[in-house]
Amino acid sequence: MACGFRRSIACQLSRVLDLPPENLIKSISAVPISRKEEVADFQLSVDSLLENNNDHSRSDIQVQATRLAEKLKCDTVVSEISTGQGTVNFKINRELLTKTVLQQVIKDGSKYGLKSELFSGLPQKKIVVEFSSPNVAKKFHVGHLRSTIIGNFIANLKEALGHRVTRINYLGDWGMQFGLLGTGFQLFGYEEKLQSSPLQHLFEVYVQVNKEAADNKHVAKSAHEFFQRLELGDMQALALWQRFRDLSIEEYVRIYKRLGVHFDEYSGESFYREKSQEVLKLLDSKGLLQKTIKGTAIVDLSGNGDPSSICTVMRSDGTSLYATRDLAAAIDRMDKYDFDTMIYVTDKGQKKHFQQVFKILQIMGYDWAERCQHVPFGVVQGMKTRRGEVTFLEDVLNEIRSRMLQNMASVKTTKELENPQETAERVGLAALIIQDFRGLLLSDYQFSWDRVFQSRGDTGVFLQYTHARLHSLEETFGCGYLNDFNTACLQEPQSVSILQHLLRFDEVLYRSSQDLQPRHIVSYLLTLSHLAGMAHKTLHIKDSPPEVAGARLHLFRAVRSVLANGMKLLGITPYSLGAKA
Repeated sequence: MACGFRRSIACQLSRVLDLPPENLIKSISAVPISRKEEVADFQLSVDSLLENNNDHSRSDIQVQATRLAEKLKCDTVVSEISTGQGTVNFKINRELLTKTVLQQVIKDGSKYGLKSELFSGLPQKKIVVEFSSPNVAKKFHVGHLRSTIIGNFIANLKEALGHRVTRINYLGDWGMQFGLLGTGFQLFGYEEKLQSSPLQHLFEVYVQVNKEAADNKHVAKSAHEFFQRLELGDMQALALWQRFRDLSIEEYVRIYKRLGVHFDEYSGESFYREKSQEVLKLLDSKGLLQKTIKGTAIVDLSGNGDPSSICTVMRSDGTSLYATRDLAAAIDRMDKYDFDTMIYVTDKGQKKHFQQVFKILQIMGYDWAERCQHVPFGVVQGMKTRRGEVTFLEDVLNEIRSRMLQNMASVKTTKELENPQETAERVGLAALIIQDFRGLLLSDYQFSWDRVFQSRGDTGVFLQYTHARLHSLEETFGCGYLNDFNTACLQEPQSVSILQHLLRFDEVLYRSSQDLQPRHIVSYLLTLSHLAGMAHKTLHIKDSPPEVAGARLHLFRAVRSVLANGMKLLGITPYSLGAKA
């Protein structure tokens, strides 16, 4: 595997440079493949070795690279050493490259790339990831969908790296909307509708009561009083609220299952209605709480009354706010999980909110506040179903399925499938996730159903099609070939390009683990799929001599395995049947 080759190169470099191999390993990177020419397999950037590298001119760095290359020798691992622009390049013995990479992919299975030396010495950490977090009775908007798939990816990646991950769905299940909802249900609610479609019915009630409250002061007053009863622990009000919450979670679990997402804990703002009062007392005891003329309570983070640095933590009637409950939740989670890192996945509009929450925790004396991290993402515009604006996650999933079924029918593959509905949803979800993950998470983008479902080009449909076709090859030609293979049969340029690309998987995982951006993995998988597509046209298995067929089947099996690994990390379930080889 890449790390074995890296270590071998690092050991030779360490003897020449008099540096420990460990200091050099991360400076040796796999070279991205090129369609124009055959490239080396690894390169060392000389710039990374020089101290005060700003002082060195380009020509000076080039001289250093040439001198270093002259001191190095080829061996059983490295067959060629050359220089590039400020780099020393290493070409690995071709037969050794073929044998090592393919054996490692098969041996490591789902752990391929994760056992790399790039991750060696990585301590196992306790990580909390809070994501999705819809508001009960309000729209499950596109921001919640992005939070769900991004948070799921981060949790998957952290788990794959061996960390202990707790996935939390922090529901918006408290606040004034429940005052409105409690009053609204008494006026407009139907028990049978609540049982059969809780999210839909609570949303309808919420919309209706909002309109009434705007025109009728008595309804608005009644809603305010209902929420006050909740805050004071009134049993009747709490019983109704609990039913709303339980039925909503039941429906959420069913929908998340369709998305392939699970949570270890369904938490919510309601858990912290009492603990938020303790937070207020604690802030007061530390002299951080200030009362305003309006009767609200604030924390001034600037210390000089700067309005942009003021965080309101209590309403004038003494009830808690979103920020107060987030403070209480963070303190509670530290007590419960003793986390090393806690990641919040929300849209970039909440950036200031989390900056204030983390800062307040810090001035309250909680050193672990620096372990809290906000992963913000951009806004998606234009996601509409045929019926109009997206209201619920289920709307999105149903739209994906119906549009994908339509696409499949137009290319006449549906009849070959045992379960076209499930296939449509699985392939459609891949399409949606790849569209979302291709760019920087922080970027806004315009959503397009047509672009999502293109079967050609860099889409999730293309990834699923490639995986299915490679799986079909194995099914068609059986595993009899897979006992052993002759490395000499895989020296064509198409085979070497694939092997070089497989070599880079650990670096791609490492990059995503550093910045939590899925786009590195997406780009890698799309390139791998294109390489596999080109190789499939020329490296035939059918009618080839057994030795050649066996070696090629090994190569395609390795591609499928790595493709599946990457897709699963992104939250995509690879599709295996129904595509022709």
